[in-house]
Amino acid sequence: MAVTRSDLPPDASSSAPEAPPVATPVMARARRAVRGGALDFLRFLASLLIVLYHYGAESPLRIERFHQVFSRGFLATDFFLILSGYVLGRAYGASTLSGQISPGRFWVRRAARVWPGHLMVLAAMAALVLVLNTIGTDAHKPSRFAWDQLPVQALLVHAWGVPSDGWNLPSWSLSALIVCYAIFPFLWRAADRVRHAVVLPLAGLAVIIVFELIARFGFDHALADLQFQFGVVRALPLFILGVCLARAVEMDWPSEAAARVLLYGGAAVLIAWQLFDRYALPDVLWFDLPSLLAIGCIILGAGRLPVKRPRAWIEEGAKLSFALFITHIFVGVIYWSAVHKLIDTVPIGIGWQWLMWLAGFPLAYGGAWLFHTYVDQPVQDRLAPWLRR
Repeated sequence: MAVTRSDLPPDASSSAPEAPPVATPVMARARRAVRGGALDFLRFLASLLIVLYHYGAESPLRIERFHQVFSRGFLATDFFLILSGYVLGRAYGASTLSGQISPGRFWVRRAARVWPGHLMVLAAMAALVLVLNTIGTDAHKPSRFAWDQLPVQALLVHAWGVPSDGWNLPSWSLSALIVCYAIFPFLWRAADRVRHAVVLPLAGLAVIIVFELIARFGFDHALADLQFQFGVVRALPLFILGVCLARAVEMDWPSEAAARVLLYGGAAVLIAWQLFDRYALPDVLWFDLPSLLAIGCIILGAGRLPVKRPRAWIEEGAKLSFALFITHIFVGVIYWSAVHKLIDTVPIGIGWQWLMWLAGFPLAYGGAWLFHTYVDQPVQDRLAPWLRR
């Protein structure tokens, strides 16, 4: 399956459900504030958009030819990275301040949440490539499966300056988030010292601008266009912004009326802004920063508003977003290898090709559900007692 610049994600990634092993009343209230409502719905929607951007390269005609918005998967990734910092702040902020969870234990728990699923999908992908090679049929885009890059991805260090351009490429964001998890307790303590809530989102925005300058002058790229191997540089400022937004909401800022304006206004600006050509502006910074600002407003507004009528299907969809993020490339390798082989063998009309392309999306969702239900969740259930010790 072809991979484009839209891989600058997750879910991913960062889309893993946030469930502290030990629930205190404060932590329970924090979880209720973010589950089954607007943020969960937006999380699931963003995961679907990432699949759309990745599978877009397999369409009969590249979908970005229809509209330039289909080449902007990095915006869904930005959303996930900011949301990851926000959700962790709401779920774990109080317990890290109280000392209930030490920084080391927090990192172990978060690593245990993402590493097993990542390793299982990577192992399945390696087995698939071995089988295809054994029977004499290469996986679609076989150049993506270099065996010397497999250990780097397995260790989740490929966003730490170590190049790796194949296999389950979206996992770069998990590699970057491992670093973010390690420093989260210290970030939250720093945010807790701020006494004026309005300062927090401004500070987060300032950090993004600083990292944008670092990317420009240190790596000669815009922050959103950094190579995957420098994913930590890209993810860290977005994660910090999410932490700042979470702390502001913990301080009951902004008001609910203002939060509604931020939510709906941010969504309107983000949608309208996509009408512009990113590269027609004098600098892509003029496109990227307003988009990030709009995403931050959406998360701040949705997070501040209480979830008065939580929806179970929304919460379940959000839980699947992590599985969808880390499995859709694997499902795509199987499906698109078969589809392209069929198209090369049998003449198929363009209409049927579009139908086969659309069929890839329910297959990706079904694969994510199977993985979450029968693989990832059972493994997490087995790990939970050990992590509580």
